[in-house]
Amino acid sequence: MYSQKRNLNIRSLHNRGTVLIVVIWIVLILASLVIVLSHFIRTEMLAASNYIDQVKAEAVANGAIQYAFAMLETQEQSQVSYEASPYEAMQVADGYFWILCPNLSDDRNYQFGLTDEAGKINLNEASLETLLKLPDMTSELANSIMDWKDENEEVTTGGAENEYYLLLSDPYQCKNAPLETIEEILLIKGGSTQLLYGEDTNRNGVLDWNENDGQNALPLDDSNGRLDPGFFNYVTIHSYETNKAEDGSSRINISQNTNRSQLTNLLTEVFGENKALEIIAPVQLRSFSSLIEFYYFLGMEYDDFTKIIDRLTTTDETQIAGKVNVNTAPEEVLLCLPQLEQKDVDALIQERTKTSTNLDTILWVTKVLDEDKAEAIGSYITVHSFQYSADIVAVSADGRAFCRYYVVIDTAQGTPKIVYKQSLDIGWPLDPEILESLRQGKEIKS
Repeated sequence: MYSQKRNLNIRSLHNRGTVLIVVIWIVLILASLVIVLSHFIRTEMLAASNYIDQVKAEAVANGAIQYAFAMLETQEQSQVSYEASPYEAMQVADGYFWILCPNLSDDRNYQFGLTDEAGKINLNEASLETLLKLPDMTSELANSIMDWKDENEEVTTGGAENEYYLLLSDPYQCKNAPLETIEEILLIKGGSTQLLYGEDTNRNGVLDWNENDGQNALPLDDSNGRLDPGFFNYVTIHSYETNKAEDGSSRINISQNTNRSQLTNLLTEVFGENKALEIIAPVQLRSFSSLIEFYYFLGMEYDDFTKIIDRLTTTDETQIAGKVNVNTAPEEVLLCLPQLEQKDVDALIQERTKTSTNLDTILWVTKVLDEDKAEAIGSYITVHSFQYSADIVAVSADGRAFCRYYVVIDTAQGTPKIVYKQSLDIGWPLDPEILESLRQGKEIKS
């Protein structure tokens, strides 16, 4: 009897031990599930928080675009590219934005503002001679660009047509049409990121530590203490102006003799009948390459010609593409214009910085250049700009998310509109301390 009771007690203890083990396992499993679930919830919360921050950064970027629209509608053309302070560390709702504008003469300091696309060489309109003058441009790439954008299959010396591109390991057709983006250069024979962007792979216009350390970190550079920016900042495909006077009226094409009566009426309107007849009487209209050539042809007084130049044109085209704004173009772009040497470019830049110089018409270049050089660049230049690019950097107020967009804004039709928008996934381009300060809850000041 005692033995039976003892066995029952042992079985009872054994069952209780089994139950305890099962309970312990269940508790462990439940604890594991709780831990996994907690980790999953935490991950989802972080992801949701990051998503919200990213949405905030995107909203700030959209606000920056609207801000640029407003600035373009209210500012004078001469102020657009160079008024930097309103584009730096601007607070919009729960975030900040900057609009980067590379300072081509100073690679140590950031510059902010909108960039004038008319201050660049238009790749679709440029001649071979013009392309060859661009910084870092090679003969192979220049000739290949000409073949890429022309409509024929004739191969320029050193260039390439379908025969070259179809034999590549990943073949494609030669476009034989205008470029639609600057990055299309990378599809063209001889094109490379090194030529296009140089050492400035994050496109901020500043010499960063990794852009001056030789072979230690990408990009590969010559560690000479200077930033080689390639030719990206000197070229565009977005520059044109409408062929109308500033008041919206039609211009008179002085290259057509049939418009002589219209020109006479304009002269009479501005100068009176006697002076108008004196000016027009000896003139037989012919084809003129530019209004500067027409100015020298007429022999009019400088101040008199500036009163009518906006009402004149040398073409019936409704849009004129690719002219360089001589008021805003950097030195490197001006050196691409026909016959200009360094001393000419230096003189032009010096003259346009004088407060006494009237930059309202292209005629001001005749005060600096001799007649031959002024006529040589006359058909290539303008003083009007209607397209601007904005390199927008937007960040959430806590510094946990940022985005960057490169947009081109066209104002030629009156109301600003975006004609190109590109997301730039090339890293944070500004001082890293900005993000650190935001993550510590500090406000950013321009």
